[in-house]
Amino acid sequence: MKIQPENFPERVVWWSIVGMYGFFVIGGVYVAGSVIGWILFGYFCKQWWLQNEETPNHERITIPWVTWIWIVGMLVMEVALVLGHLDFNLGIGLIIKSTIGWAKGWALLALFPLMGCLKIRPQLVYRAVCILCFHTLLLFPFFFLAYIAHLPQVLYVSPLKAVGGPGPYFFDVPLYEIDATTGVGRWRFFTPWAPALGFVGNIYFIFSLQEKERKWRWAGIAGSILMCIVPASRLALLSLVLVMAITWFLTNFRHPIMMMCIGIGSFVGGILSPILVISFENFVDGFKGARAASTRVRQTLGEIAVDRWWNDAPIWGHGVVEEGPHLVEYMPIGSHHSWFGLLFVKGAVGFAALAIPMIFSLLDLLIKAQDNAEAEVGLSVLIIIFLYTFGENLEILAYLFWPGLLIMGIAFRQPPGMPSENVG
Repeated sequence: MKIQPENFPERVVWWSIVGMYGFFVIGGVYVAGSVIGWILFGYFCKQWWLQNEETPNHERITIPWVTWIWIVGMLVMEVALVLGHLDFNLGIGLIIKSTIGWAKGWALLALFPLMGCLKIRPQLVYRAVCILCFHTLLLFPFFFLAYIAHLPQVLYVSPLKAVGGPGPYFFDVPLYEIDATTGVGRWRFFTPWAPALGFVGNIYFIFSLQEKERKWRWAGIAGSILMCIVPASRLALLSLVLVMAITWFLTNFRHPIMMMCIGIGSFVGGILSPILVISFENFVDGFKGARAASTRVRQTLGEIAVDRWWNDAPIWGHGVVEEGPHLVEYMPIGSHHSWFGLLFVKGAVGFAALAIPMIFSLLDLLIKAQDNAEAEVGLSVLIIIFLYTFGENLEILAYLFWPGLLIMGIAFRQPPGMPSENVG
């Protein structure tokens, strides 16, 4: 079945995903991902403004209540940003600069769910992702040969870095990189660092499973799994299995057979609890020990962030990240963890501004996912995003995982108790 975009928002989404490696070549992935949401938002405002009482119901734009919560939450992020800057006298110039950063980061977590209100078919997103995964399969041998041939790790840094961003690695064109811990190669393709590739790979894997056409489904599955393997990211591999298991449990727990299995499992688990606890502790130790240096840095960063938040700025935070000490290899305090980062930079207010939308999204999607496939996909995306809050700063990578946010927005539109339809 051939799937092609049928309207302006579908064309923007389609070519933004399918053309990812085109953006990669010019070092423009960050720019494109940051701008797409605002382009679609302009189109959304125009359509919303033009609709009236004569607009047919199926053409009308309605915003789900969960999407409103995301909008309010991300606006609160901006309020916390401004007040945090004012508390520490960081100046109007830095407030403006940080607000631009907000528009390219946290704001996207509200914009793309809002774009789920437009006429965009989920299947178009799934097919576009499968094509991108197929491109990855075709290109990976060249990336691998570059590593074998010891070619330069980074070909060049795009002039687009002049537009501003979190760092030059958001604009470079890498072939591979060498893991500082193991000394072996790892790949990040169009992402700024290797674990981020595992993040989007997990979302692409869930999307690929929804593809109806067999050849594209298998191309998507193979390409997305490759994206989870080559970054050598522990969280990527763990999420690949864990997300499917959690989603399956949450969408089937009300079935009588599942309830019986839970009861039997609880009984057996109680008997075997000492063995299970020891096994779990061994697993956690092994997980941390696989990259012990990275685990130590992340743990220390978290401890510093929480201590500085509680003692210095518990309500509004510090406004910006700060360079860490030598103990954490000068990594910024507030990085590598969304929750610790929010506490340090935006305080308890910023923490709540993300936690509350995620909680209500979970409740909404959990109810709808019992009967609706789009809601089930949205639930899986939410679980992936939640897992990665413990290893990444969401706002920095929103320009990459926006297709997941878009599908979440489409899922929010689904009425409870209704089977799936080709929405849009």
